[in-house]
Amino acid sequence: MAHTDSSQGSSQGSSQGSSQGPSQAAEEALASNKSIEQATLFGTLAHLWPYIWPSDRADLKMRVVWSVVLLLIAKLATLSVPFTFKWATDALTGANTAPVQASNWKMWLFASPLIMTVSYGAIRVLMAVLTQWRDGIFARVAMHAVRKLAYITFVHMHELSLRFHLERKTGGLTRVLERGRLGIEVIVRMVILQLVPTIVEVSLLMAVLLWQFDWRYVLATLITVVIFMYFTYAATEWRIEIRRKMNDSDTEANTKAIDSLLNYETVKYFGSEEREATRYDRSMQRYEQTSVKSYTSLAVLNTGQAAIFTAGLTATMMMCALGVRSGHNTVGDFVMINAMMIQLYQPLNFMGMLYREIKQAIIDIEKMFNVLARNPEIRDAADARPLVVTSGNLRFEDVRFSYDPERQILKGLSFEVPAGKTVAIVGPSGAGKSTISRLLFRLYDVSGGRILIDGQDIRNVTQASLRASIGMVPQDTVLFNDTIRYNIRYGRWDANDAEVEEAAQLAQIDAFIRMAPMGYETQVGERGLKLSGGEKQRVAIARTVLKAPPILVLDEATSALDSHTEHEIQEALDRVSRNRTSLVIAHRLSTVVDADEIIVLDQGRIAERGTHGGLLETDGLYASMWNRQREAEAAREKLARIADENEEPNGEPPAVVDPLATAAE
Repeated sequence: MAHTDSSQGSSQGSSQGSSQGPSQAAEEALASNKSIEQATLFGTLAHLWPYIWPSDRADLKMRVVWSVVLLLIAKLATLSVPFTFKWATDALTGANTAPVQASNWKMWLFASPLIMTVSYGAIRVLMAVLTQWRDGIFARVAMHAVRKLAYITFVHMHELSLRFHLERKTGGLTRVLERGRLGIEVIVRMVILQLVPTIVEVSLLMAVLLWQFDWRYVLATLITVVIFMYFTYAATEWRIEIRRKMNDSDTEANTKAIDSLLNYETVKYFGSEEREATRYDRSMQRYEQTSVKSYTSLAVLNTGQAAIFTAGLTATMMMCALGVRSGHNTVGDFVMINAMMIQLYQPLNFMGMLYREIKQAIIDIEKMFNVLARNPEIRDAADARPLVVTSGNLRFEDVRFSYDPERQILKGLSFEVPAGKTVAIVGPSGAGKSTISRLLFRLYDVSGGRILIDGQDIRNVTQASLRASIGMVPQDTVLFNDTIRYNIRYGRWDANDAEVEEAAQLAQIDAFIRMAPMGYETQVGERGLKLSGGEKQRVAIARTVLKAPPILVLDEATSALDSHTEHEIQEALDRVSRNRTSLVIAHRLSTVVDADEIIVLDQGRIAERGTHGGLLETDGLYASMWNRQREAEAAREKLARIADENEEPNGEPPAVVDPLATAAE
């Protein structure tokens, strides 16, 4: 029975993002790889045992017990097969070796070759039935362990910090989850259903050889097994390195494919289809080369195993042949030793594949366990209590923060958003505006200072209650690949259809939805790519409206909208934010002129603060930004006017007129 290769393997693509510096991150990665290499079967089983033998599932425990009972019965049936073969052969040649002697015609009929042959077939069928029955009973145990650990890992991935997810490679991380899940199934099913039965079968078979023949047969068989297993071990170790390189190239190709498809529009904008295909093909070329080496090495392994075992089989059969000639053995013994050795070859051959698959599964599972062992950067305090929002007063007190210790982002930021008021944060790119919303949601924790909501430090309340009290309309809206109704209802899952549609009306998107053939059941596509930027943003506004939180954070909420739609949405946002504490992060200053206070950030510090009119009077950074934006808007209006004035009667602009050049003049 030849080995077969599977396409499963370890993923090398998971990013291990951390808050430490580069050298510390490298040390963590090295330690992670070392832990994978040092992982053992027993250590992995120790991790998996609580899921195989769950303390709260008596039904699954009984399935494990019944699987073991059926395993032992099946192996006893397996060992009896060569005996029926021997008795049938001896009955045909006239040797009386059957356990029932033919003293009369009834006993002769029972011990006849026909009955022995039928018994041989019946036992083989019984053996197959018991094996499949055992596998069927144990399947629920194995898949429960797979599902439970996959669920725990998935939940843990969501608990990890934003830093981890910003530094990850999505394709590589999903490979870790996928291969870890498959690795658990391999370990649970192969160790319990294959490795243990094989060890039992080999041990019983050695005992039968010693009982039925003599020590020479046991010695010859043991030498064969030892050489066979050593060769299998050495060849498999050699092949695992090849498989690891093959899996690395497979992960690289998968990551590049996912990254390219996620950036489908960007690829189209720059006409880079050929470049992306070439990048993907380079990865697949490496995968092709290592795959060829993998299959070639598999052929070497199978050839060596066949040669070693054939030598051992020939040696034992020669000894038995000599025993037949000398009268110590019968022809049935000759047939029996052949059947027993062939029967031994099957589990031995499987042990080689088993070693490779289990070792690979251990690596895959350890990668999953390494993700599970990574502590979330943001945790609820041991005594954390639910946030109680009474008025919605928001305060930043001397807040300091840095993504990297060498580059401080916020440098002692202090301001207050009074309950029911609107405060806008503006400033040049890189000033730290969006960082404020991330800190407020506790996607990161402050390095110094504190953030208070109604006097409660957000680090001392539960994350779930904090995020339930804040609504967010982000600058870059990403939607689930589902219906518009699903994406709006995501704001409050228990909302009914009427509430969903009311939220859509407030966000000025209800009319657009009803024009679509499928209405609210329209699929938005991957990341919402079937919708325009403005439509996606209005869906984001609608789900925040549906959530109805006491505190609103609007991070460039109208950045993707045209001026007309922006005015409509701004009116909707004004209605939604009425009597709610609102923090508005804006680049387009025209959207914040009515804010109760405008805070101007520059390089992580508050450069100016005040109302729109007051800040214009000071003629500082805010006034400079306002004037530049007004000039840009005036230039756009001039370009539009020039285009209208130079339009031909047939509706086509003349080829000689360049509006940009005219505007520059």
